[in-house]
Amino acid sequence: MIRKKRGTITAVTNVRTLKQIRALMIVNGFNSNVGFLRKLVLAAAMSMVGTAATTAVTQYALKMFAEIPQPDTFMWNTFIRGSCQSPDPVHAVALYAQMDQRSVKPDNFTFPFILKACTKLFWVNTGSAVHGRVLRLGFASNVVVRNSLLVFHAKCGDLKVATEIFDDSDKGDVVAWSALIAGYAQRGDLSAAQIMFDEMPERDLVAWNVMITGYAKHGEMDRARKLFDKAPVRDVVSWNTVISGYVFRGLNQEALELFDEMGEVGECPDEVTMLSLLSACADLGDLESGQKVHDKIMGMSKGKFSTLLGNALVDMYAKCGNIAEAIRVFWLIRDKDVVSWNTVIGGLAFHGHAEESLGLFREMQRTKVCPDEITFIGVLAACSHAGNVDEGNRYFHLMRSKYKIEPNIRHCGCVVDMLGRAGLLKEAFYFIASMKIEPNAIVWRSLLGACKVHGDVELAKRANEQLLRMRRDHSGDYVLLSNTYASQGEWDGAEKVRKLMDDNGVTKNRGSSFV
Repeated sequence: MIRKKRGTITAVTNVRTLKQIRALMIVNGFNSNVGFLRKLVLAAAMSMVGTAATTAVTQYALKMFAEIPQPDTFMWNTFIRGSCQSPDPVHAVALYAQMDQRSVKPDNFTFPFILKACTKLFWVNTGSAVHGRVLRLGFASNVVVRNSLLVFHAKCGDLKVATEIFDDSDKGDVVAWSALIAGYAQRGDLSAAQIMFDEMPERDLVAWNVMITGYAKHGEMDRARKLFDKAPVRDVVSWNTVISGYVFRGLNQEALELFDEMGEVGECPDEVTMLSLLSACADLGDLESGQKVHDKIMGMSKGKFSTLLGNALVDMYAKCGNIAEAIRVFWLIRDKDVVSWNTVIGGLAFHGHAEESLGLFREMQRTKVCPDEITFIGVLAACSHAGNVDEGNRYFHLMRSKYKIEPNIRHCGCVVDMLGRAGLLKEAFYFIASMKIEPNAIVWRSLLGACKVHGDVELAKRANEQLLRMRRDHSGDYVLLSNTYASQGEWDGAEKVRKLMDDNGVTKNRGSSFV
């Protein structure tokens, strides 16, 4: 696919099209024509922009550019800009180094792009070296270059240097004000950011959003909301900042209420809005609101959605208990990644659909998507719920031997739970003893719970001893051991555990339920 604007190729969305354009240029003798080469470079550079850019397109575009004999400064700048805006801005730094090696002098258009790449990568030393070259070549007085330096130092460089650059700038430049305010806010100095914001001669939307974001990221949602309500103009970024801030702080109902307000004032949500809302619905278990968000997504995207949104929808439906809809959405995701598979495999496993979960894992193995450590947590949980001990052990060894994934504490906990559910308590105990990782309270509590179910008092005592070494104030551990004694009619043992609770000053938590 090729997208055009005013008759000029501006973006190429796949490798095949890029190859076709280049082949046509070679066949028609335009491969050395500067004008056509510039258009090709522009098309290739634009193909690298954004999260939708594929690795294949990026790699071919870089290879194609490397084969141009003598790119001029415009071509270098164009490609550095595309690389800077790509998912991997490290290519921009590499191109800048090549430009220097080939004795092509950068200009005032080069430095903003390379500084932006350094800012994204958080490469302080490289950005500082670029700053030195800006000074040597005399571009520090250029407004765009100066503001790019200010943004770099404010976000990841030296805030003192950023302040000095600001002091030398035009005090009416809102970009400079916003950049320094963002620097203070990002580093947690909200009082300094607020002082600057109050002194700002003319506040634009960016400045308002910077302050709202600063308070939201540091959990001060009341102040973020007050600023949001006072802002004379708001855009989708303003709304997203407060909505995501609410979700991050666990104030999910407030996030949904603000989304309703967003619709009332006619502001159109975007993908970021929807991702936050789906997270809120998943945390609340609010299936009705989640379905409304799903309907809104379908209306916005005309029936199609990105992998990110698809994954979030699957997660929301799984956490809200609608497994059938989670699976349906999963199969609608066109470009499934490892998160897609993990979400549906884990969702099925933890809702007791073990065989379906394992069936999907076997299907995943037939694809090009490689499982990761999260995948195996879902797989082992499915084996545990299904009682498939042999299959679970096989997968536990497979993750090491085939996929080179070292088990973490969660994998080990799943194995203990699997063995415990199957009544293989001694095997579970020996497994814990052989673990390379220090077992935590969850692992021992899992074994203690299994001992209660299967009535193994002696092993329950040993598990409880380990738990008491870690912490003595968890009433549930005492209750589990006491109930284990009681289930076997050993009332003296149960009474001793109750007395131990009293001696240690531990009280049983009062029961509660949601209706």
